[in-house]
Amino acid sequence: MLKRLPIDPYIALMLGVVALASLLPASGQGAVAAGLAAKLAIAFLFFLYGARLSPQAAFAGLRHWRLHTAVLLSTYALFPLLGLAVGLLVPGVLSEPLYAGILFLCVLPSTVQSSIAFTSIAQGNVAAALCAASASNLLGIFVTPALVALLLHTQSGGFSFDILFDIVLQLLAPFVAGQLLRPLIGAFVLKHKKGLGLLDRGSILLVIYVAFSAGVASGIWHRLALADLAVLVLLCAVLLGLVLAVTTLVSRYVLRFPVEDEIVLIFCGSKKSLASGLPMASVLFAGPQVGMIVLPIMLFHQIQLMVCAGLARRYSLRALTAQDAAALAVQADETDFDVEPQAEQVGARIG
Repeated sequence: MLKRLPIDPYIALMLGVVALASLLPASGQGAVAAGLAAKLAIAFLFFLYGARLSPQAAFAGLRHWRLHTAVLLSTYALFPLLGLAVGLLVPGVLSEPLYAGILFLCVLPSTVQSSIAFTSIAQGNVAAALCAASASNLLGIFVTPALVALLLHTQSGGFSFDILFDIVLQLLAPFVAGQLLRPLIGAFVLKHKKGLGLLDRGSILLVIYVAFSAGVASGIWHRLALADLAVLVLLCAVLLGLVLAVTTLVSRYVLRFPVEDEIVLIFCGSKKSLASGLPMASVLFAGPQVGMIVLPIMLFHQIQLMVCAGLARRYSLRALTAQDAAALAVQADETDFDVEPQAEQVGARIG
């Protein structure tokens, strides 16, 4: 059962940090120190993102412009439109803070690592996936804050200069610095990928602890019922299902992509980045409400891992079936014998 419904160990760690913040929240001078440490951690994260992300990779696949445009439209147009549609459920079914979290989820960039990993498992166009996911993240540094300003802060009096200053100081400046220093430190970052990855994840856990500490101080658990969590899980699953359905149909019947590119659109166009979303939320939103706003992305992350793992395996089996059928056809041409028994064996093995 656990193999069929895998729980991401990192999500388990996040839940542990949420529990820790609920039982032992940072307060007083401890909260001030933790908040400062979280800000430094966010700047460090985006410096690393800049040092890792290759602009060449983002623009290398421009000859596949139809595919990359489709991925970006799915990420930054289809998702936000669906998020706005969820607003019809407010306030009867969904509270305003959780709706803000859904909208924030919908304007985040795609993932890089998991998009490429699932595309590879599914026998898709890995080079195109690398280009599409890199372009999505590169644009997300600028597009996500702009969409947050348009869709969220316009409802509450505008996008303040304080928030703009925080975006520049904690997100854009470190990212640009990482990009500029990439020729000098890129090899070091790649060589120490594992160690820096642990720092990466530790920084995000610190951000979560600070966010939920502030949430506990403002009474987050008194405002969030189990029914709210159930609705949130259902909405995240429906959002993912709709995007997967639309990207599949558009790929097959509108753009008529080959299956390798269809896989790229499905996996890169349906993902949302937890690694970018959590630190961005701490910069873009006020302390007490961050805990509620990051819940949807934490839930969506786990759901997308489970669903996309199953999809990748299905595409992989389909590719294996096609390869075996082609091999049998070649063998039949060369030896001129009855391939039905062998075809039955292939069908039995795949089925």
